[in-house]
Amino acid sequence: MKILMYLMLFITATNCGSSQQTGPETTKTAPEPVEEQTDLLIGEIERDDLQEEFWFDPMYKSYKPNKDALQVIRENINDYEIKMYMGTWCADSQREVPKFYKLLDLSSYNMDDLEVIAVREDKTLPDDSQQQDDVKYVPTIIFSKNGKEVGRFVEYPQEEFEDDIAKIVSGQEYEHSYQN
Repeated sequence: MKILMYLMLFITATNCGSSQQTGPETTKTAPEPVEEQTDLLIGEIERDDLQEEFWFDPMYKSYKPNKDALQVIRENINDYEIKMYMGTWCADSQREVPKFYKLLDLSSYNMDDLEVIAVREDKTLPDDSQQQDDVKYVPTIIFSKNGKEVGRFVEYPQEEFEDDIAKIVSGQEYEHSYQN
C-alpha cells in the first residue's frame, strides 16, 4: 500500500518550485482564470478541506516522527504563529502538509494560530497576496513571533521533516532549501 501511495504521488508530481522563467525565448502568458481551476483549493482553507483529499489521511496516519525532535517541537511550537502556503496539486505539499498537521496535533498546538493558504499551480493567489511573504515554492511554512518572521521551512527538508521543524522552533540555526 505504501509503495502504491508513493507511486501515485510520483505520477501526480509536478515541480512545486518556482514557475518563473527567464530568457529571451520565454513568453509570459496570463494566468488562467480561477474559474477554470475549480478542482483546486485556492485561498485560505481549513483542515477539513484537506482531509477530503485522497492523499491526506494515508500520509498523516503513516507518519511516525522522531521522538526527540517531537519533544523539542512540543516544548516550543506554541510560541509561534504559523502561516503555511501549499498546493493541493503539489507532491511536496501532499507529502509534508499531513506530516505538519500530525506534528501540530501531537504537540497540542493552538490551531487558531495557524493560517493555511492554498495557491494555484503558478504559486499565486487571485489577489497576489503571496508576494508579501515572498512565496516561490510550496509548501512554505512561515514561523512568526509577535508578528515578525523568525524562520521558514521551504519545499523539502534538509534532514528529516521533524528535525527541520525542531530546529526552527527551538531557535537553532537553520537554512531552508533556497536560502543563500
